[in-house]
Amino acid sequence: MKLLIIEDDPSLRELMQRALEEEKYVVETARNFAEADARIAGHTYDCVLLDIMLPDGSGLRLLDHIKSMKRRENVIIISARDSLDDKVYGLEKGADDYLPKPFHMAELKARIHSVLRRGRTGGNLSIEHGNVTIYPENGIVEVDGREVQMLKKEFDILLYFMQRPNHLVDKSVLAEAVWGDHADMADDFNFVYAQVKNLRRKLSAAGADIEIKAVYGFGYKLVRK
Repeated sequence: MKLLIIEDDPSLRELMQRALEEEKYVVETARNFAEADARIAGHTYDCVLLDIMLPDGSGLRLLDHIKSMKRRENVIIISARDSLDDKVYGLEKGADDYLPKPFHMAELKARIHSVLRRGRTGGNLSIEHGNVTIYPENGIVEVDGREVQMLKKEFDILLYFMQRPNHLVDKSVLAEAVWGDHADMADDFNFVYAQVKNLRRKLSAAGADIEIKAVYGFGYKLVRK
């Protein structure tokens, strides 16, 4: 799962990033409106944590931008302005939650878990495709009801495909979604090939009736066998 923190306070931004990386999220940050707008234009996220009081523009404009593009991102507004008007405006414009400052990191984590569960599973606690069931909140994968052990990145890759069955996924898009900014430091995509190969082997060995099929010259596609 990949998150974007849009927050101009460097201490709070760093604290949030550390806390969420401890939860095994891929976390990227933006310090102001311009950085955030560039991030949103060029990348996709599972959840955006949006401060509406930025030094060079209103975070509510970014919310309008996200929603106008029909993007999938969940948005949690975080703001020191705990005003009813801002809260109502943000929620009416499509924000998924509103968390006033100051807040405890435990509450932030709980809010993120909640919106991700609602947004990605339609309120259900699992995603099923064929005889494979994945539980996003606790990192469990089952094939025909039997648990299959996965490494963290293998789980993240499978979750990404389970959310997009039958969709062609470019290998660079997959790398950016699962590894975030670290994907840019690689000279090739061998790390993607290796993780997908291991995941395909585990699914096959467990008797899964789905597979991540390689599409020559493009990437991968999750299909039924």
